[in-house]
Amino acid sequence: QVRLVESGGGLVQAGDSLRLSCAASGVEIGGYAMGWFRQAPGKDRSFVAVVSMGGQSVHYEDSVLGRFIISRDNSKNMVYLEMNRLQPEDTAVYYCGRCLGNPIQRMCVGTSNYANWGQGTQVTVSS
Repeated sequence: QVRLVESGGGLVQAGDSLRLSCAASGVEIGGYAMGWFRQAPGKDRSFVAVVSMGGQSVHYEDSVLGRFIISRDNSKNMVYLEMNRLQPEDTAVYYCGRCLGNPIQRMCVGTSNYANWGQGTQVTVSS
């Protein structure tokens, strides 16, 4: 059984940083691209960032480009999202997911190609 568990969320002030983690079990994530999405209240789940199987290629949503960094450690079956210069509009529940598609820039920016999701971790940014 594939399981993804996100952690690291919290309540921070604008300008602060957070590092989210996603721990995978039941699957070797090294064979898959892994992505982060977020969902704000009343909105659909939306793409944040994705990293290729080996970590060489990354792709970001425009509003987080230059502020967020996605990374992975396949030896630990972990994916990370470092979030810097957080803004109130970044407030959402953040989810990690396992993408079955390639190339990542086209196939991993929507939810339809994701096979698994975690339960999410709440990030709240106060102004």
